[in-house]
Amino acid sequence: MTTSIPGSRPMTARAAVILAAGQGTRMKSPIPKLLHKVGGRTLLDWVIDTVQAAGCEKIIVIVGNHSPGVRELAVKRLGEGAVAVQDPPLGTAHAVLAAKDALADFDGDVLVTNGDCPLLKASDLEPLFAQRAAGAELAIMGFKPVDGLLYGRLIMGADGHVIRVVEPKDATEEELAVKACNAGMYCADRAQLFAWLSRVDNKNAKGEYYITSIVGFATAEEKKVKVAFAPESAVMGCDTPMQLSQAEAVFQARARAHFLAEGVAMAAPETVHFSWDTKLHPGVMVEQFVVFAPGVTVETGAVIRAFSHLEGASVGQGALIGPYARLRPGADIGVDAHIGNFVEVKKVKVGAGAKANHLSYLGDGTVGAKANIGAGTIFCNYDGFDKHDTHVGENAFIGSNSALVAPVTIGAGAMTGSGSVITQDVPADALALERAGQVVKEGWAARFRAMKLAKRTKK
Repeated sequence: MTTSIPGSRPMTARAAVILAAGQGTRMKSPIPKLLHKVGGRTLLDWVIDTVQAAGCEKIIVIVGNHSPGVRELAVKRLGEGAVAVQDPPLGTAHAVLAAKDALADFDGDVLVTNGDCPLLKASDLEPLFAQRAAGAELAIMGFKPVDGLLYGRLIMGADGHVIRVVEPKDATEEELAVKACNAGMYCADRAQLFAWLSRVDNKNAKGEYYITSIVGFATAEEKKVKVAFAPESAVMGCDTPMQLSQAEAVFQARARAHFLAEGVAMAAPETVHFSWDTKLHPGVMVEQFVVFAPGVTVETGAVIRAFSHLEGASVGQGALIGPYARLRPGADIGVDAHIGNFVEVKKVKVGAGAKANHLSYLGDGTVGAKANIGAGTIFCNYDGFDKHDTHVGENAFIGSNSALVAPVTIGAGAMTGSGSVITQDVPADALALERAGQVVKEGWAARFRAMKLAKRTKK
């Protein structure tokens, strides 16, 4: 089946098979490998995003029964029909064959890709599809690593076609000198691909069915097998914590370069960490050691000061955050508002020009425009079972060390005295005080010290 745009060359329909059934033992973690994250997004999510962006209209994720969490993610993203189970895991060819029934009615090119390549982009895949469009019956993704020690070599004939894939342990010295390595990604017509896969045997030391065998079948049939090259970083897999950290480093470097180019100022960009969906507008200033966890948007003119952590939050124009501030999911900081040092905000809408400059917790509720939250203020939002809201009106003044016990509303322009525990609503423009009366005992401190010194002298 082909699709086309008027005036353009017809494009073959595309599908993808994502290999996600590996055990991931080298990660040495109770978390399945493909649920580890780069830039705050799982490895599998990254790959699904990429093949969707590449125009794959049908996507099948191959999972194993040992990783129900991977299956759950695939179903959440793509639906139950997009999952095929490989059980037991018997190699890469065996894994792709698990998708045969799900793709039985598909007519077009099938891309086979690994599920642990978070840096792969749709543009990296286009040359692979282009080789198919140019007449290659089988297209293979290749790359030229700095160190090819662990990778199979792509051995090519005089005409530039791939004639076989040689694993390092089986390669001669001459073959080991070949720079082109196999990235483990393939593209072929659906019917042809599964015809080749049905012939793969497991007559090898591990007793597994390897997809690389299809190269030999294609060559024997005098089919064109062509390689499309991608950057090493694009096809970087994440089999170990070290590789995961390397992929994270590449992602962060790309993100920093992107935001700098877009007009975000960073004095020490190497200390700032971003997530896959971070949105910073031009004119934002970010100081050192700031972390943007997923779900953050910052408008122009805002300043994020050092050592602040933001997640699931939005920051308005000209707002000042930090240093040492924490914005949790649902924090919505208005234009020119200030959230200062050691202030934590969770699920609170802070109005324009409002200030909470020191040592406070604001959880569940609203703070009106130009309200002032004194140091040490706590929104007491949790009763052990449920969360309750606190609402502070416009221009209200909350005295230092106030505890606002939710549910409670402080009216516009109202004030609370420092050290008060406010348990009832406060009307607009009123003053609320809740303190025990102060008692002063003249000379008590001097008498206390004398008594203590006398006891110490007797010992």
